[in-house]
Amino acid sequence: MNITVYLGANPGNDPALKRAVRALGTWIGESGHALVYGGSKSGLMGELAESVLMAGGEVTGVEPQFFIDAGFEYDAITRLIVTHDMSERKAKMIELGDAFIAFPGGTGTLEEIAEVMSKVSLSHLDAPCILYNLNGYYDGLKAQLEHMITMGLSSSEKQRGIVFADDLAAIRAILSGDKT
Repeated sequence: MNITVYLGANPGNDPALKRAVRALGTWIGESGHALVYGGSKSGLMGELAESVLMAGGEVTGVEPQFFIDAGFEYDAITRLIVTHDMSERKAKMIELGDAFIAFPGGTGTLEEIAEVMSKVSLSHLDAPCILYNLNGYYDGLKAQLEHMITMGLSSSEKQRGIVFADDLAAIRAILSGDKT
């Protein structure tokens, strides 16, 4: 399974982020899954890619040319796909993914997972869309999605493929099809 993970190129200021992203990467690599991500060597992105590679997994980075020009690419990954711009990058990452995870990140992470959420809600994409709610990171977004339903602007049916996972065990259960 190709697991597309959206996350930041910054390290963040909580040590739990690095531990959790490395655990996620190790699991992806050891489980025989492959990582699709933004291609950067920086911050949490670099930690994730390195941990997948160290666990024997394959890593595909998708990075726009302007990030390559700035020297952000991770040379050690299995495969690098260079795109013209961010729109092409997002489309390619969705095309390659069988499942999608938003690790805690910044506005770019939010923008990319929002497109996946929209495609899932429109039934244009039939794949798990998981928000890794590490230490409650996505609680505000979860409340906003529930508010959309309450206000009659969305529905439980439209949001059924959008799930929140508090830890790696929950992610593994979702991706294995375990509904417990």
